[in-house]
Formats: sequence, C-alpha cells, structure tokens
Amino acid sequence: MAGGRAGKPQAVLFLCAMNAIRSPMAASLLRHMFPRAIYAGSAGVRKGELDPFAVAVMEEVGQDISRHRPMTVAELDEWEGLNFDLIITLSPEAHHKALDMVRTMAAEVEYWPVPDPSSAEGNREQRLDAYRAVRDMLLKRIRQRFQGAATGNE
Repeated sequence: MAGGRAGKPQAVLFLCAMNAIRSPMAASLLRHMFPRAIYAGSAGVRKGELDPFAVAVMEEVGQDISRHRPMTVAELDEWEGLNFDLIITLSPEAHHKALDMVRTMAAEVEYWPVPDPSSAEGNREQRLDAYRAVRDMLLKRIRQRFQGAATGNE
C-alpha cells in the first residue's frame, strides 16, 4: 500500500465537523462514481443529525443518503475500524482531528475547505442553492482527485 498510497487510495474517509452534511454527501458521491474501486466512509468530530437539505440535494442527482446515520470518528473506529489510507477533511476542526489521528495510523491527509451550507439564510430555495453549491463543489473535487487514481485496480 505504501509508495502509491496518496495517488491511488483504496479506502477514503471524509471527515467533517458533525457528519451531517458535507462528509456524507462526499462519501456518497465517491461511492457512486467508483463503486468497486474505492471504499468511502464518513465521520464527524462531533455527532450531528442528518440534514434534510443534504438529503434533498443528493436526491436531485439520484443518490439516497436518507439512511445515513451520523457517527463520530470514535464510533466509526468501534464499528469497522479506521483502515483508511486517505483522510479528506472538509472543515478546520476535522483537519485538526485528522492530523492528530495520523500520529498513530498510516494515512495521508488532504484538506478540502468546504463551507458549511447550514448557515445559509433566505427562503427554502435560496438555502437549497447553498447545499447544491457544496454538492457540486464536492463533485468537482472528487472528479479532479480520483478520476485517474481509481482506474486499473478493479
């Protein structure tokens, strides 16, 4: 696994503050793009509640995250272990946590600063637009990062 680990990860953890919006969206997008090539998980530093706007904007692109149950890194570790070779952090708090985690695990860390759309104001459509922007930003970053990396190992 060493050597090309950063280029061709086999297991990716998306980490954000509460595992309620950004990280479940990112994990779903990666799973959908590369269902057999890369394992994708998600967790939060703290536990949140799944955001219904996140569910709605993912449904718009044909992905159902309604059954996602937010969990912390500690819960994920208990549930399935932390066997990831790449941790992508989506918030400053998550990035600090990941840097602490990799002191005891062999994983690369990448920081993708992604705004928290839950702070958007306005009517329902304006708030949904903020979530769509985050979804589309994640989709673009995932394509850029993994398009070439996922080929050849299936």
